[in-house]
Formats: sequence, structure tokens, C-alpha cells
Amino acid sequence: MESKISFIIFIFMIMPTLNAQSQTLQTVPYVDLQKYQGKWYEIASYPQRFQKGCHCTTAEYTLSSEGFVIVENKCNKDSVTGKLSYIKGKAFVVKNSGNAKLKVQFFWPFKGKYWIIDLADDYSYAVVSHPNRKYLWILSRTPKMTNAVYQQIISRLKEKGFDLSKIQLTRQIG
Repeated sequence: MESKISFIIFIFMIMPTLNAQSQTLQTVPYVDLQKYQGKWYEIASYPQRFQKGCHCTTAEYTLSSEGFVIVENKCNKDSVTGKLSYIKGKAFVVKNSGNAKLKVQFFWPFKGKYWIIDLADDYSYAVVSHPNRKYLWILSRTPKMTNAVYQQIISRLKEKGFDLSKIQLTRQIG
């Protein structure tokens, strides 16, 4: 009987996480790409193999005349003063997504899903992920973000079923 009670308590403890992770990840309803373009600083992320050793990571988005978004990612390798690493790609808006879902391409023919799941009204921060929740980036227009704003974002990410233990702060200068 005691093991059944323990199991039931365990299920109720993890139920909110299971429900959030099983829900389809929602994007913001609309992104004004004119306002979204420009330079963003990575505040935190789920560490990815392709970003290993990166410090001072930034992303710059520019609208092209051909209708796609030019994506330029930069970071300093192995230290804040390390060698500059740079990659340029393209992002294509997914039809009927309110510009909140894009497909990013750095190497032809591969495209990755780039979903904007949280966005400040004044475009001062954005949170980007993939529908499988295995990728996550918290971006800001400035190299630093107030702790209050960061904690609000973290709280919303928890509600959306993200594993907060995987988030790593990105070292920025400024």
C-alpha cells in the first residue's frame, strides 16, 4: 500500500512537467520582422555542440530584398577575447505562422526550425527554440539582462516544459 501511495505522489509531482512537455510548443502570435531585425546578444542557452567554447555570442538578422532573413552568428572561441567564429545563413518564414516560425539554413540543403516562443512587447528580448524543446536561446538587445526579466522568462520556460537545469548563461562583455 505504501509503495502505491509513493507512486501516486510521484505521479502528481511530475504531472505538470509531463503535461507541459506533451503540449505542443506555442510560438508568439506575431513577429514584426522589421522590429526583430538587428543585433541580439545571447544571454543563455542550452549548450549545443556547434557552439562549444563560444563566448560573447551574438546573432544579427537583416531582411533581404529577396524576402528571406540574413542570419549572421558570431562568437569568440574559448575566451571573451578569443578568435572570432562566424557563420552566415538564411532564414525563411513559415507560411501562416505570423512570422514566428522560421526555417534557418546554414548549409544547403539542411534547414532547422527556429521558433520564437517569447518576445518582449518592445523587442528588447526574445526566446527561441525548436518544437522538440532540445534547443533554446534567450536573446537580448543588450549584453546584459536584468535579473527580474531573466527570472520572468525562466518562469515562463518552466511552464512550457523546458528543463531549466540545462540552461547555461553565456559570458558577455558589457
